[in-house]
Amino acid sequence: MTEFTIQLSNRPGQLASLAKIMADAEVNIEALAAFGIDDLGLVRLVVGDAEAARRVISEAGLVAEERRVVTTVLSHRPGALASLTQGLAEAGVNIDGLYVLHTHEDQVELALAVEDAEAAEAAIA
Repeated sequence: MTEFTIQLSNRPGQLASLAKIMADAEVNIEALAAFGIDDLGLVRLVVGDAEAARRVISEAGLVAEERRVVTTVLSHRPGALASLTQGLAEAGVNIDGLYVLHTHEDQVELALAVEDAEAAEAAIA
């Protein structure tokens, strides 16, 4: 999976336009975080088909930062996230973004956007 960070204007319809061009290209958004800071809208989205998303973003005249995402499944219990993030911190891995992909009664699937995916995968293993 790949995370794209896209800057938009913080005004009505910007996120809708981005979602529409992704939908029209049949790019499924696995996870998304969006927020506004004054005039800036920041959208971080995780997709399975990075090539298609990259093409759509480029054709729309948008600029995006891109990073690989590492996924993991945790037990759905208190302390599981603390244990995961502590292990990553001890390995020197900085988490740039964290997304909940799926929740189940006993498990939570997460996606982590990190600079060093290999180090993150080693710390998670």
